[in-house]
Amino acid sequence: MEIGAGPHGPGVLVIEPMGNAGRFLVEAAERLGVRLYAATHQDVHDGYPQWLRAALAGLCATDLTDTPRALRDMEAFCRQHAIAGVAPCFELFTPLAALLAERLGLPGNDPRLARAARNKVLMGEAFAAAGIPAPRWAVAHDGAEAHRVALEKELGWPLVVKPAEQGGSWGVSVVEGPDQLAEAVAAARQYTHAQPHGLELDARALIQEYVPGDEYSCDTVVADGVAYPLPVVAKDTTAGRYRIETGHTCPSGLPAPLVRKVQHIAARAALAVGVRNGIAHTEVKIPPDSDTPYVIETGARLPGDNLCEVVEAATGVSEAVAHLQAVLGLLPDTVPSRTDGASIRFLLPERGGVLRQAVIADLPGTHGEVHLRPGAVVPEPTDSMCRIGHVVARAETADAARGLAGRAAARSRVEVG
Repeated sequence: MEIGAGPHGPGVLVIEPMGNAGRFLVEAAERLGVRLYAATHQDVHDGYPQWLRAALAGLCATDLTDTPRALRDMEAFCRQHAIAGVAPCFELFTPLAALLAERLGLPGNDPRLARAARNKVLMGEAFAAAGIPAPRWAVAHDGAEAHRVALEKELGWPLVVKPAEQGGSWGVSVVEGPDQLAEAVAAARQYTHAQPHGLELDARALIQEYVPGDEYSCDTVVADGVAYPLPVVAKDTTAGRYRIETGHTCPSGLPAPLVRKVQHIAARAALAVGVRNGIAHTEVKIPPDSDTPYVIETGARLPGDNLCEVVEAATGVSEAVAHLQAVLGLLPDTVPSRTDGASIRFLLPERGGVLRQAVIADLPGTHGEVHLRPGAVVPEPTDSMCRIGHVVARAETADAARGLAGRAAARSRVEVG
């Protein structure tokens, strides 16, 4: 069967639409008249929320951890359903999406480089080859090796320790001195398989030079190898050992020349890890008294943290729409239609425990969402899994939106016992 438009609009196979970005792809597909199909494990699909199951035109049930089988199953499915685009959504399966697109002759990313968008060791090598400013790094299997390579490479203190393959700030910590290093490496190396699929991970630890300064993110849509920059977003995090993201604000507040520099370096990072048709989410830090953005990492997928909502509220640009357009071989719509400000703040617990109550303040210009129900177990605040809810604010300026979101978060109540 010829691959192309079906009777009800073009079809796009999303490799694992679960997670924060899935709903934005669903909304984008409705706007574009695109049929969305999912590729995932049957048991994972059975656990989807009803709104996601209802939004899908069909399911390709396969084993995404078995690459040869998954490619055979998905290729047959795509040909049967006249699929016109392949959209990765779950970061760890972005290399699989690149392989499938190549097999089908559809717009996709470079499969020779795609694993570098998932594996931070390969990513560091790709950045070095492309001359992209990034923290220096080394690989370790235990605390003793980490201490040795940190000294050999003169990485200094503090150090950032993170898993070679993982997301959501899981297993990431900032280590102030040698006495904390072994524990940090063990925490980073605990992730041997990614759930809920059981995908085997590279369990090595990455020992990374700490770059001081403020944090930002910048997404890039790439269509046929041409990069289209999206707005720069300011990021807020906790301090101390665990740097959990507490909020984002768009636009970033950076001066225009520095915004352009961040966008340019983010585009270079996306191309360095093989993004050719799709979207990339890049995180950078800018040291004090510097105008050089250092790329911390990049992923070949839509951003999490409801950043799609934040960026669209501020600029009118739908990142999910642009992503779908790129994987369909269309020119992405990335031109802003407004110049407002938007900000999101996450509600974090002071400690782990059982959630007793979560109430989000209702202020004009804001809306919020509680992620957990009373009685749910709240993890210790060491990564983004501890978030209890969030509030989003929109205003005429970024500063006004940030202040409004902060007031709403401060007036919200979270009780954990």
